[in-house]
Parts: sequence; structure tokens; C-alpha cells
Amino acid sequence: MSASPLPPSGAIASRTPISRSSLLGISDLSSGIRNVHLLSCKTRRSRRYGRCRTIRNVASDKRVEKETEDEGIPAVSTSFSLDSASVASNIQYHAEFTPSFSPKQFSLPKAYLATARSVRGALIRNWNKTYEHYEKANVKQAYYLSMEFLQGRALLNAIGNLELTGTYAEALKKLGHDLENVAGREPDAALGNGGLGRLASCFLDSLATLDYPAWGYGLRYKYGLFHQNITKDGQEEAAESWLEMGNPWEIVRHDVSFPIKFYGKVTEGLDGKKHWVGGEDIAAVAYDVPIPGYKTKTTINLRLWSTKVPVQDFDLQAFNAGQHTKATEAQINAEKICYVLYPGDDSTEGKILRLKQQYTLCSASLQDIIARFEKRSGHAVNWEEFPSKVAVQMNDTHPTLCIPELLRILIDVKGLSWEEAWKITQRTVAYTNHTVLPEALEKWSLEIMQKLLPRHVEIIERIDEELIGTLVTEYGTKDLESLKKKISQMRILENYPLPSAIRQLFDKSKGDAKKDDLKEKEQEKSDAKLPKTVRMANLCVVVGHAVNGVAEIHSDIVKNEVFNDFYKLWPEKFQNKTNGVTPRRWIRFCNPDLSEIITRWLGTEEWVLKTEKLAELRKFADNEEFQAQWVAAKRNNKLKLVSYIKEKTGYVVSPDAMFDIQVKRIHEYKRQLLNILGIIYRYKKMKEMSVEERKLKFVPRVCIIGGKAFATYVQAKRIVKLITDVGAVINHDPDIGDLLKVIFIPNYNVSVAEMLIPASELSQHISTAGMEASGTSNMKFAMNGCVLIGTLDGANVEIREEVGEDNFFLFGARAHEIAGLRKERAEGKFKPDRRFEEAKEFIRSGAFGKYDYSPLLGSLEGNEGYGRGDYFLVGKDFPSYIECQDQVDAAYANQKRWTKMSIMNTAGSFKFSSDRTIHEYAKDIWGILPARPS
Repeated sequence: MSASPLPPSGAIASRTPISRSSLLGISDLSSGIRNVHLLSCKTRRSRRYGRCRTIRNVASDKRVEKETEDEGIPAVSTSFSLDSASVASNIQYHAEFTPSFSPKQFSLPKAYLATARSVRGALIRNWNKTYEHYEKANVKQAYYLSMEFLQGRALLNAIGNLELTGTYAEALKKLGHDLENVAGREPDAALGNGGLGRLASCFLDSLATLDYPAWGYGLRYKYGLFHQNITKDGQEEAAESWLEMGNPWEIVRHDVSFPIKFYGKVTEGLDGKKHWVGGEDIAAVAYDVPIPGYKTKTTINLRLWSTKVPVQDFDLQAFNAGQHTKATEAQINAEKICYVLYPGDDSTEGKILRLKQQYTLCSASLQDIIARFEKRSGHAVNWEEFPSKVAVQMNDTHPTLCIPELLRILIDVKGLSWEEAWKITQRTVAYTNHTVLPEALEKWSLEIMQKLLPRHVEIIERIDEELIGTLVTEYGTKDLESLKKKISQMRILENYPLPSAIRQLFDKSKGDAKKDDLKEKEQEKSDAKLPKTVRMANLCVVVGHAVNGVAEIHSDIVKNEVFNDFYKLWPEKFQNKTNGVTPRRWIRFCNPDLSEIITRWLGTEEWVLKTEKLAELRKFADNEEFQAQWVAAKRNNKLKLVSYIKEKTGYVVSPDAMFDIQVKRIHEYKRQLLNILGIIYRYKKMKEMSVEERKLKFVPRVCIIGGKAFATYVQAKRIVKLITDVGAVINHDPDIGDLLKVIFIPNYNVSVAEMLIPASELSQHISTAGMEASGTSNMKFAMNGCVLIGTLDGANVEIREEVGEDNFFLFGARAHEIAGLRKERAEGKFKPDRRFEEAKEFIRSGAFGKYDYSPLLGSLEGNEGYGRGDYFLVGKDFPSYIECQDQVDAAYANQKRWTKMSIMNTAGSFKFSSDRTIHEYAKDIWGILPARPS
């Protein structure tokens, strides 16, 4: 839809006159005219932190409120019943008095920024009331640390949660704009990449909606991961520009800044205390983003850290001498920490930068958490109460340095003993595992960590030593070989010398046995050359009081395979918390047509908060009127996607075809390669048939694939290239026409997902069984009435149970079979299916261009070796996959049956709300209770 035309002048001044009192109809708490602060307490100076940090309390200052009233500026309305005229006036106010553009024209970008600032003003009032309540009640608070928060656009979500969508739409209409067009000017916040960050953002929405006291902590990446461009050469990366016009949702907290140290050395004072001195010092500055709950005043906080150095570190003398690089070196070294999400780490410099990012997140967040705890405690700080007021959740291994950092602060700064600090840390931190892939279970070079974080390595060495002592005590010394193997597998420091007492124990055993140990000594020499690493996941499991997987099958793999030794030692630590997605963003707001139908037939909108009510849709699954409305909503969403595809790719697709979608990070284990090989085989068979034969055999399909390949992941980028090459051929083949189209959606992100998912009819979740921790896009697709094709992997298992086996297309090997199948492959016993060989040969024939796909196809061949042996079992599952796709065609040909399957998927998706997941975390791991502000 195009924007409504502006009045002839296009100038805000030409509109209805605005009185001073109406300019702040929602209150301009965000404009800076009134100095409203999130937190407050007395200013205090910490000798350790070496700076003055002011923490201000919730904005309840009566003197300020009285002055506001005296000046005729009304306070923010906290009722959700604002009229469109006052909203329009407030938007105009922001356009005029907090401008980012020239004053004359009220263009779409200007309208977006003014609208966002208007909404932020409404959020801040609730935000401050929320934290006033938390401060007064001194509640236990959860802190969710994540390297990613993939939020998507904020405007529609915020006004939806505030129940102001209609009001803002009407207000913007008065000002000559359409809400949808204004919202479309918002860039996606480039703070994440995939499911990890999307999950974190869903959790924040649920925490706020359910009134749980919590904050999120992350980094404020200037350039994000990257903006993906698709050219004739495949994927090309460019910097994200999401901050180019500023971020109207964030509030920089210049008074919330903490020192971060790197390098230096550890000294011991006369009092026996350790001191980390010298090195490189930077500052982490807080940027706060309010996160509103749905139909509640609770508005929680996402605090993002940005890095800098003081102005004094700019070497003016060097600059004036022409040494410009030297003059700005400190600034650049500090600022680049928050430039890019997941910077390439093939080089030593890249590894150091990633480790700096992780430590910055952990150190700044913990210093902030501790300062808040001390403030709430008053003069009498009882550190034993810390775990009863603070819960820290590490989202994957990236925030693992929270563990040694919390110990360092408690021991070196706060003066606690090791034993006291250890007990507090263990009771405070918990760990969520998100992967079983070995490369994703982070290991850091001990050498790099020793240089960058010398004090933390000392602390990790002690934890490692105490773990070894625990293992010796637990398992005894009767079977030393078994004990040695267990220590090697479980310890935190890999390839690191054993403590002297333990080494002597093993040496004594060898001496008593009078064995010839020449061979063993040679092995020890060989081991000494292996790289010494810090196993971050092991550190999390050892110290965290809870370890959880994110789907039932994943949690079983975590317990029985990945961390089996730890599970046997501490079974009480291990839990499952199946992921979920917020039904607000992922159906209520992104799919309003379907949401309206659901509400009408259920007779209530309670399902948005109580998703178990979706199960009641099952009773309407065969109702013809209900089915007709359901199909109409789906078609309307497909028509929107048709327009989007033409705009972004130039291709024209038919809304009458099945929309078959796979969107996720490009990775070999997610098997986009299996998808495109299936498409290639389908296309080959079509070309071999007559027009009549192909129309009888195949239903029309638009195969849509999207996702980013990591910039240095060459094989994943080859897969992207293959998909685009195949699409370029098939989409221009007049013999095939609308029977098959292949579309690669560039720069897949949250906003694109909000367009694709409501329009989807079939969605592919086809990872190698046992390799996907959970997945969350599968939940979003099912919630929107999409039928899934997939393996028994991750949350697919539970989705299939809930939606019904008849409403899920299952294929492929099972997780328990994978190890045996790889063994068979290594032994040369695998015989590839002829159809699989046909698809590969069709690529080699040059049918899709002259690009050399030998390295990609070679990964599917041979029996073993690097880049060989089909590790992800594409060839093994290919026959089952294409046969399952035949079943899909047959089902889709019967539209009544397919529509029922679609309805049953939405009805069965109720379990997969992040509200349910958060209730489980709150009860079983964090020990927090809802705390709704009055």
C-alpha cells in the first residue's frame, strides 16, 4: 500500500494548530525536556571501579511531577485509552521538537522516528513504574545474558502490546500516512543472527507479559552480522546500516558506565589479595531498550553495552604531529569490540576480538547487577543473600566468563573468601545448552586467554583442580586408568598438566607395576604439543546449579552423550526446557487475518495469553465455513508475499501454487543442500515428461529458501550459490512455467519472516536427526497453520506429537541410528540411491551454469576424510525425502484435507508458546515470582 498523499504544502506547520498542552498528550518523557531516570539512588564512589556511578531510582519524583503540572504539560497516560487526536498531536510534537530531518516535509522516515519516539514516551512511564515496584519490593530478579537478541522491528509490537494499534493507525491517517508504511521504514535491529537471538527476544516478551522481574543483557553491535546481497557470484556481505539514522527506542545512560580491563598482570598485595593491574582499559556504556508486556503495565529492560575510552585517551599531540593512526588507536581498539556480531575468528586477532566481546558482556553486566544488589541492600550488604535476589542465565557458552568474573569480583573486590564466593556463584548461575555440534561447544586457546584475562585463568585453574579432586574422591583410585580417562574427558583445561599430587599418584602406580613406560612417555611428549584449551561448556556444567537442553530429544542427548559423565555425577543439575515463541509477534501481530478468525470462532482473544485455548480449534477442523475463512486468510497472506518476492527478486510467482519454505541459517547440518537437490531431481523428472504427465504428477510449487551463510563458511556459501543458480535456470524455463519456481530471499531477517511465515503452506525442517537442538521457526510455522516436513530432530519430535502424526510429513534416519550409519559409511558399506546420483550428475552436466561445484558435491562422496564422507547423511536420507515429497503432492491435491492439516497444526501448536517455557524457567531454575506494578 502506498502512503496517503500529504496536503499540498507537506509542512507540519500547515496542519491543525497545536496548543502547548496538547503537544505532550502522551507526555514527552523521552524528549529530554523532563529529566526522567530509570533508576536512582545516592551517588557513591567505588574505589575498585575507580569512577563515580550514579544510579537513579524510578521516576517518581513528586517535585518534578508537580512542576510538570504547573507548566500545563500532562503526564503520560497509563490507561490504554488514548484518543487518536492526542496521539497525532504528540507525533507532530516529536516531528517538530525532536527532529532528525529538515523541518518542512513530513516524510515517511521522519514520520517513523516521530511515531517511535511518541510510543517510547508511553513505554517509559510504565517502565519506570515497573522498576519502582521492583525497587520497593526488593524482588529476586533474573538476568538473561546473551550475545544475540534478534528483536526485529519494535513499533508494531510495542503498540500492539499497549493495545494502541488502532489509535496510532488513525492518528497517522490524520497526518497523511499509513501505519503499515510508517512501520516499514523501521530497520531490523541487527543484534542477532538466528534462533539463539530470536529465542532470547521471545523470552523477553514473555517475561514482560507474565510480569516476571527480569532484564536482558547484550552488546550493541554497530554493524550487526552483515547485510546479505545476492549477486551472480552468490552471497556478498555488507555492513548493516540499522543505526545510520539512530535508534529511537534506545536511551543512552551516560551515568551507567563500567571499566573493563584486558591484558595486564596479576600481583599479590601485602594482605594476600590478588590485584589485576596494568593492561588496556576501556569503558562499557549502557544503552537501554524498553520491552513492553502484552496487556500489562510491566515493561522490562534490555540493556546493551557499547564500548569506548575516555576523551583523554585521544593523543592530540600525536595527531597534530601527523601520527593519526597512533592518536586514535585506543578509541578504535575500544569501539571495534561492538562493531560486528561474531567477527571472523580464523586469525588470532579475530579470536582475541571475540573473547573481548564475551568478556565485555559478562564483566559490564555483572558489575551492573552487583551495583544494583548493593543499592537495594542498603548499608548492610549480606552477600549470602545474593543468590536469593539474583539469578543469572547464560544463553549458550558465550557468557561463560560470568563464572570467573563473578568469582573475581567477590574475592578480589568485595573481599570474600574463595569458599564463600564459590557457594554464591554456584547458586547464582545456570546454563542453557543450545548445541551438540562439537565446533559450537566453545574451546578457547589457553594461551590467548592467559594474555587477555590473566586473573580469570588463575581462577579457572583452581576450579579445574577442585574438579579433579572431586573426581578422585568420587571414583577412588582403585582403577587408575579409568580415573585418568574420566579426568581427561571431564576437566575444564584440555591438554593441560595435571596437578602435581595427581600426577604423582599416576606415576607411583606405574612405578609399582614396573612397566616399561617408554611408549607412555612418548605419548606424553606428543600430548604436550597439543593445543591447551579452556572447555567453556565444561566450565558451565561444573559451576552452574542447573543445565538445561531446549527440546526433549536434545536434553536426552545432552544427558546421555554430550555431558554423560557429568550427568552421572550430578543428575540433579540436568533439566529440559523445550523452547517456545511469543504468540504476540508470531501470530497475533504478524498474521492479523488469521488471528481475527481464531478469535471469532473461539469467541475470545484469551488465546493470545492462554495458548492452550488454540486446541479448541480442532472441533472446527472439518467445518466448511471455517475452512473457507481459513483458506481466504492464507491466500491474502500469499498475495502479500507474491508482491514482496517481485519487489525483492524480480520474479513473478503464482499465488495458486503451494508455497514451500525453508528459512534458517545456512549450514550443512540444516541441509538446505538436501532441499535443493530434491528440487533439482524434481526439475529433471519434469523435463523428461510431457506437459500432461507433469501436470498429473506434480502440484505447482514455489520453493522459497532464505538465510545467511557465515562470511567465512565457504561450503555454506557454495550452497547459496547453487540455490540461486538453480533458480535462475528453472524460473526462466518456459516449459515449466508456474509448475516450479525457486526463490532465494535475500537478507533474511525477522521482518522478512513475519511476511513469509503467515503465507507458508509447507515448511522444511530437515536437519540431520540429533543435530538440531530445538529450532523455533518450526514452532512459528506450525502456529500459523503451516504443515511441516521434517526429521525426528529437535522440537520436531514434540510438534509431531501435538499436531498429530497424520499432520506432519516425516522422513529420514532416526537420531539413534546416526552413529551406526556414519560407521557404515566409513567402512565403505553405503550404496547411494540412483536418484541421488542423477541429481548430482545433472549439476555436473552444466545444466545450472559453469560454476565448479566439485568441492560441494565432493563432500557427499567418498567414505571419510575432511570435507568428504557425507557427514550429514544427505545421500542416506535422499530417497526417503523425495518419496515423502510425493506424499506432500498427493495431500496438497486434496485441498480440503490439506486445510484440515493446516488447522490441526495451529491447534496443536499451543504447547510451543514461550510463556510456557518462561513459567518453567521461573519455577525450576530462577526461583522468581511475578511482580506486577500497581
